[in-house]
Amino acid sequence: MKETAAGERRVSATPETVKKFIALGATVAVEAGSGDTASCADASYTDAGATIGSRAEVLADADIVLGVQGPAPDSLAGLKQGAWIVAGLNPFGERERVDAYAQLGAEALAMEFMPRITRAQSMDILSSQSNLSGYKAVLDAASEYGRAFPMMMTAAGTVSAARLFVMGVGVAGLQAIATARRLGAQVSATDVRAATKEQIQSLGAKPIFVENVKGIEGEGTGGYATEMSDEYKAAQAELVSSHIAKQDIVITTALIPGRAAPRLITDAQVATMKPGSVIVDLAVEQGGNVEGSVAGEVVEKHGVKIVGHKNVPSRLAADSSALFARNLYNFLSAFWDKDAGRPVLPDGDEIGDAIRLTRDGKVVNARLL
Repeated sequence: MKETAAGERRVSATPETVKKFIALGATVAVEAGSGDTASCADASYTDAGATIGSRAEVLADADIVLGVQGPAPDSLAGLKQGAWIVAGLNPFGERERVDAYAQLGAEALAMEFMPRITRAQSMDILSSQSNLSGYKAVLDAASEYGRAFPMMMTAAGTVSAARLFVMGVGVAGLQAIATARRLGAQVSATDVRAATKEQIQSLGAKPIFVENVKGIEGEGTGGYATEMSDEYKAAQAELVSSHIAKQDIVITTALIPGRAAPRLITDAQVATMKPGSVIVDLAVEQGGNVEGSVAGEVVEKHGVKIVGHKNVPSRLAADSSALFARNLYNFLSAFWDKDAGRPVLPDGDEIGDAIRLTRDGKVVNARLL
């Protein structure tokens, strides 16, 4: 289906994955214009073996509907009972939409609920899209920053390297570190998880960590960060405040599944930064890590630009679509039943139980009950 969310430029199937699905024995139909904004023309899909049609035509006999974001329920007229909806469904933020899928009789599978286990790594849309977000965050920062990143020695004098600080060292944070280092910035980073210290150092950045305070481990289920102790938060705030004041660019990436993004930078801390500095808040759509950040806008506070672009992966639509589409293919092909001619998710499977939101007209996922 063509994406229904405003501003969504990605597509959930590319000619590459269409060809692979057909090789499995699937019949693939693509809504006309679905890939236009991701550099995938309709002709490239027909060349791969798909048919092109209207939304009504592609939904009429569909057993599986692929999407990047969950399709609006009112766009699914004609969807047959028991059909799968496989996409990033934002179950906590769009609970009413999940209920609507149940009422439609669809089996909704939320790809962002994919467990972080070894056999599901190639299916993990959060990792693949966060990787590109971290890269793009540095480019967005460079675009807004009125100076050069690398140190430059010229006949007219020396240009100092930009100081860039990454807060939150998950997939996005690690890519941000690597990208900023390639551009020549002087990079430092912090995270509540002690295990990330070596990862930061391995990329040539300086780790900024609170030492000898209870709660430093910060490791939650599935490798995600958790809320920290009050003692740790206080010590971290003091350390980070003094460090932020010396930075030219800060990139924040911290998210906690199912909860509002943690506040990492206050307005008072923004005010300590030099005029012309830049902050990129990658968590802005979940409430923001930075006080004063606004989703979809670049605002200026105390002479500091705070960048809050929405849907950052969509700003690299061709590459993010290619990775997202492969995630979906890797998931569906792993459960493909040749005799049935379609994927089958057995009850009790760790992956199926984690991502299945609705079945038989009911919401069945334990995280939503």
